Amino acid sequence: MTDPDELAQQAGRLAERVELLGAYLDPDALAARIAELEQQMGAADFWDDQDRAARVSAEHARNTGRLDEYRSLASDVGDLSELAAMAREEERAGTLTEEFTGEIDDGLSRAEDRLFVLEESRLFGGEHDAGDAVVTIQSGEGGTDAQDWAEMLLRMYLRWAESRGFTATVQDRQDGQEAGIKSATFTLAGANAYGLMSAERGVHRLVRLSPFDSANRRQTSFAAVQVAPLVADEAEVDIDDKDIRVDTYRASGAGGQHVNKTDSAVRLTHIPTGVVVQCQNERSQTQNRATAMSLLRARLLELEIQRREEEAARERGETMTIGFGSQIRSYVIHPYSMVKDLRTGHESGNTQAVFDGALDPFMRAELERRAKGLAVVGDD
Repeated sequence: MTDPDELAQQAGRLAERVELLGAYLDPDALAARIAELEQQMGAADFWDDQDRAARVSAEHARNTGRLDEYRSLASDVGDLSELAAMAREEERAGTLTEEFTGEIDDGLSRAEDRLFVLEESRLFGGEHDAGDAVVTIQSGEGGTDAQDWAEMLLRMYLRWAESRGFTATVQDRQDGQEAGIKSATFTLAGANAYGLMSAERGVHRLVRLSPFDSANRRQTSFAAVQVAPLVADEAEVDIDDKDIRVDTYRASGAGGQHVNKTDSAVRLTHIPTGVVVQCQNERSQTQNRATAMSLLRARLLELEIQRREEEAARERGETMTIGFGSQIRSYVIHPYSMVKDLRTGHESGNTQAVFDGALDPFMRAELERRAKGLAVVGDD
């Protein structure tokens, strides 16, 4: 049976965190903003500008959901605090049951999970943080080992997305000759998907005994993770048709006779920047081209965001390159087991759990570092 004093202390700590979160969210100001958005949505000409209407509706839904969840959580934590106090009284009276303390314990655990998600929301202040993302994984140095490592990363992120309740859709996958993948691109849909995945942008390093080396020697492999915001507004990224080269080819992945026997896959090359995107996931060339255009818009926006970040870093006097060239995390399987983030110093000895998608602590640590403006820890 859980100690009632321990339950009361846990409830008190949760109440303090809820109070701190309330100071950040400012429920009154949030309610006022929701009322302002509702007034805009009630205007007769609201839907004349479809793009603006979509943005206002999305902000209204996001703010309403956040305010409702905060109010509900604050009420539930208050109720749990009262129940914890009752448990203390029942213990003194000798009537306390294990079932009652178990219910309180379960309620506190659920409340803490909900609070964690709400606390996370304060870390997302970027223009695109709340939206969906396009993620590309590219194998780097290390030959077949690197291609296998890239596939391991793909699996890791797909498992993480599943645990968060996100929708991950693989749009393109280029398999390696012997094993693994040369590259893969997937879209990620869910609350703050881009904000969360932006913490993963950079080079990931794996150290292990190579399963592809007959001598079973230690091998260091690299793979790059690129993350871009998925934007639906074409006006946000202006692309001239004459700047795009379009190539079609037969899809190489599974998908049936139609996919593999027609030139349904599409590759787009943005000539001024050299950015290349491709899609073979859809059944028709038209669908693949539309998806590839969305991926191209995301990649070009990603380049612009990277340029702004690099300028801001130079102004702060930082020498570490921001973007795909920066090594952010090491995953060591041999001679010991350890995953360490080189920006925050956060680490885990349970490498298998990380490979199975336990990434939230790493993402949270990096988002906290950014929010506090702390310097990168660096490699040791």
